[in-house]
Amino acid sequence: MTLFPALKDANILVTGHSGFTGGWVCHVLKQFGAQIHGLALPPLTHPSMFDLTKVETLLTSQKWIDIAHDKAVLDHVADLKPDAILHLAAQPLVLPSYADPIGTFRTNVLGTVNLLEAARKTASVKGIVVITTDKVYANSESGLPFNEGARLGGHDPYSASKAAAEMAIDGYRLSLPSWRRQMVIDTARGGNIIGGGDWSEHRLIPDYARAILNNKPITIRNPRASRPWQHVLCLVHGYLILLDRILSGETAQTAKSHGEAWNFGPAATDCVPVQTVLEKLACYWSPADLTFERGEQYEAKNLMINSSKAAQHLGWRPAYSFDESLALTAQWYKTYQLNPDDLQALTETQLIQYFEKI
Repeated sequence: MTLFPALKDANILVTGHSGFTGGWVCHVLKQFGAQIHGLALPPLTHPSMFDLTKVETLLTSQKWIDIAHDKAVLDHVADLKPDAILHLAAQPLVLPSYADPIGTFRTNVLGTVNLLEAARKTASVKGIVVITTDKVYANSESGLPFNEGARLGGHDPYSASKAAAEMAIDGYRLSLPSWRRQMVIDTARGGNIIGGGDWSEHRLIPDYARAILNNKPITIRNPRASRPWQHVLCLVHGYLILLDRILSGETAQTAKSHGEAWNFGPAATDCVPVQTVLEKLACYWSPADLTFERGEQYEAKNLMINSSKAAQHLGWRPAYSFDESLALTAQWYKTYQLNPDDLQALTETQLIQYFEKI
């Protein structure tokens, strides 16, 4: 593959490499010739994308560290001297954030600050791409898409922690000239990710997969809630564009030379209700036994982001539609059900097909 030439042989530190998106990132970076260094906690789910697709074999180095431990993070980055950092490690779920708000803020805010400080103090680091979420916006339920300048906020600890992380990032970004530090800090705000390899609890696709595999019902909280669904590779595509721009020096030559925020979301037609996802999954895989239960905690009814900035300035557009994304996701989990030894090859096939399509 000849895309993203600045990634070849670059030393990239990927935090959260043991997770769902982190696993896909490592597979993609390997295809483009990067030297991948992982920093994370061990996989939190069993099974996991990390184990099933042999992510460890893709790595140049790996360190198990809690990103909220500042000295460990600072020391490791200083020793490693990476060229760039892709910061994915997080507590990424809304419902667990209600159960452990302190832990959520600790990981998502303090952990991000630790990575920013480590990057600032390590001269080799040209930039850091921090992955936040489309839920950083103060959602008034208007149904209108949010652009990058919309007000930040959060109705739940997870969303609020990510919005707070964005504020910390902006504080660091604006302070870089005072520190005389030339570095890029980009943030990527992505829509709802689907794709094979996610085994988190309280997420629709993994919960559906467990229901099929264990022959048990799945409880649906908000079937009418609408979300911007997109395949994980669509988002990884956006992350790689940002990394390549940083490493090539292109970002440093722009008006926002210290970085900025970017939305990466699907077309409005791919923002569909949970019920639609369930109906299509039944066609692409197998019907699940559904039960419905009203959720006790607040969850947004409608969510949509405007990604025209990324389309105009980065040339980014998701290569897969919602239907294509869901079909590929179902294929991955069906393969796990029938022949899990094929998952590494399937993952690599799916990513190659994606980047051949863009």
